[in-house]
Amino acid sequence: MYNRKTLDISAYLVVGPENTNGRPVKDIVFAAVKSGFTIVQVRSKVASAREMIALTRDAADAIRELGLCQKCSLVVDDRLDVVLASREEGIKVDGIHVGQSDIPVEICRKYLGEDSIVGLSAQTEELFDYVKKADTSCIDYFGAGPLHPTQTKPDCGKDSTGKIITRDFEEIEKLAKVSPIPVVVGGGVKAADIPQLAKTGIAGFFVVSAVAGADDVEAASRELCELWFKNAK
Repeated sequence: MYNRKTLDISAYLVVGPENTNGRPVKDIVFAAVKSGFTIVQVRSKVASAREMIALTRDAADAIRELGLCQKCSLVVDDRLDVVLASREEGIKVDGIHVGQSDIPVEICRKYLGEDSIVGLSAQTEELFDYVKKADTSCIDYFGAGPLHPTQTKPDCGKDSTGKIITRDFEEIEKLAKVSPIPVVVGGGVKAADIPQLAKTGIAGFFVVSAVAGADDVEAASRELCELWFKNAK
């Protein structure tokens, strides 16, 4: 029923109402998925539960209208309650993405079932030891970064002292080799980064502003996807 077996994190869009310059989330998702994005994460730190359910419905409707429900996955950031409530309302949500301080992945897996997607943001400090030793039995992929500092998630990649730790391409290539599960990397990623990023061996890239903040969402999405699929190992 859900897309765990067909999960493709090649081109990963993270989007919420904070990121769209006032445009509907559904329109952003429609343009991005039409242009090649393979997974969408609905994320908002300001929306209420009911607003998140509505946003999730909008994203799901965009994917359904394109006839891509089985090819493009939809996940919700952090909010297990929103995923469960959305499913109760008949919305196809394939799973959840959580951070290190969010609901434990074991609980997400218990409530969402074996055919659902569960993604986890990798630990920032001691990253390489963490991904080698972490119990990955309940998760499908790691999210890592940032490649560059980013305003859409200013706490991304901070260590315990508050210092931002960015990842260079050499580190990302190492990460791809040591991780037992696929890795998606983002954080300030732009089109110019994609060719080199694609050659590191990671499974995909994630973006927020490069798509959701673009003047021409469809053109920006198409450029990113074409660059990725042309250069990926």
